[in-house]
Amino acid sequence: MEGTQAGEIPLSLDTFAGKVQFRWVPEAEVSSLGQMPFFIEFLKTSGVFENWVNDCPLQYTSPNAPQKRDVLGTILLSVLAGHWRYAHISALRGDGVNPELLGMTKVASEDSVRRALSAMKEEETGPWLKKHLKASYEPLLEEAWALDMDATVKPLYGHQEDAKVGYNPQKPGRPSHVYHSYFMANLRMVMDVEVQAGNQTATSFAQPELWSLLDSLPQASQPRFVRGDCNWGTERAMEGAEQRGLAYVFKLKQSSNVKKLIAKLFGNDHWVDAGQNWQGHDSELQLSGWRKKRRVVVLRRPLREAVAEASKSRKKASKQLSLDLPEALYGGVLYEYAVLVTSLPDEVLTIAQHYRDRGDSENNFDELKNQWGWAGFTTHDRNRCQVMARITALIYNWWTVFMRLGIPDKHAEAITSRPLALHGIARRTRHGNQTKIEVTSTHSKASVITTALNKVSAFLQRLKTTAEQLSQRDRWRLILSAAFQFFLRGRVLGSTGRLVEATG
Repeated sequence: MEGTQAGEIPLSLDTFAGKVQFRWVPEAEVSSLGQMPFFIEFLKTSGVFENWVNDCPLQYTSPNAPQKRDVLGTILLSVLAGHWRYAHISALRGDGVNPELLGMTKVASEDSVRRALSAMKEEETGPWLKKHLKASYEPLLEEAWALDMDATVKPLYGHQEDAKVGYNPQKPGRPSHVYHSYFMANLRMVMDVEVQAGNQTATSFAQPELWSLLDSLPQASQPRFVRGDCNWGTERAMEGAEQRGLAYVFKLKQSSNVKKLIAKLFGNDHWVDAGQNWQGHDSELQLSGWRKKRRVVVLRRPLREAVAEASKSRKKASKQLSLDLPEALYGGVLYEYAVLVTSLPDEVLTIAQHYRDRGDSENNFDELKNQWGWAGFTTHDRNRCQVMARITALIYNWWTVFMRLGIPDKHAEAITSRPLALHGIARRTRHGNQTKIEVTSTHSKASVITTALNKVSAFLQRLKTTAEQLSQRDRWRLILSAAFQFFLRGRVLGSTGRLVEATG
């Protein structure tokens, strides 16, 4: 029909349920991220988003340029939506609900976001993002905590700055960037991430940033110990920790002298239980390049029968000796070995458990790379990759705290928490001075998350009422105390006061 838009023409569609009347409504204020208003309330009450936007060093001179709140709000929505490419930002343009709730005037285009990140100077973005990353976890440092250090590789497929060939177990020979990262153990909060060239996976490249981070903390906020894999079991890393009075637990590589130590302990009967079918033995070792002897804990456990038989068959076929570390045959049993170097005075069982707990940092990488976009948002220059890595880490921290408020007894990974607590069909209607948002969740556990989100909103409402005179920092302390109440057993961070008394 002339004068009638295609979207306004009603259609009759023949389905298995019979004919249905179908009509496009492009002007409706709807969103597929229907439960986002709960998270926006969290951001407003805590003040973290407002402070982040206000401190942003982005400046425009053109009157036609987007506002920095629009740019940062667009990045926030994109990261939360699970995007990993700038091109995915276009999918947000039809959201008629959440941008306005964030105080935005519009959703910025993907080109606007790229140009905005490019316009910010590296010497300004670093302090800005480090400041707000630190603010997201700083009150937690008043409790006893441990620091996990690790690195992950991001393969690259174009001509990016610092795309170098280095250690890349998944894509050997593929240029990459390496993300040197630091986490609060068990809480899964990111402290910082540094993007470097792909051939700089060695911990010597990470240590300047690490020591700078730790040196900036007051003595009372220092970690009880630091831990890392075999890449961190070097003289330089251990000496750096010892100079700062920091305890450490590192794994050692299976060098020839380490193998000699294991062989020496074969017939020793002083192995003690180290938990989870492991046995441990205390010893001392001084490798070439070490300036002194250090305590080492040798761990072993028998391999599963099927694995052991396969390994024995391989050795027999190749006529190898029985000593083939890190697996070794002794007394008819095939063992696998690991050697830890530590400055902690704890018993063997505790040391072994500390290192086993370090495996949780691998879950952090899996979540951040595959569910939060650390493997994406790639640009030609390294600086924008660095900025997006830290922004993603910051938003991840906020979302982790938000989900802990609703589900305090466990960490909910994004692959399950976003569909559960974010996705839903929302429709906004306005009447007079009132705005109403109606949401329908299609999740099978909709009733469970409805209860959890209502609980979070009620807590935030009480916080605004009972803690109205508190500063933003003190409000965030109470929010973190509630989020991590499972670890704090109901205490307020840094005190003996009870959370229920502080928040009503």
